[in-house]
Amino acid sequence: MKAILTVHNLASDLVTTIWTPVFVAIFLAIVAYAFWPRNKAAFDEAAKMPLREE
Repeated sequence: MKAILTVHNLASDLVTTIWTPVFVAIFLAIVAYAFWPRNKAAFDEAAKMPLREE
């Protein structure tokens, strides 16, 4: 029996084939940015911000 192409099947296939790898790539880019050595000074400064008295 041949499967019927529905909007639900099409949307599910679209999410699986396109959006999942896109979001994985975005997540990996954010993690790489967070752990990049050049950004350490900026993150250390931001971590101390709540403790500063101005």
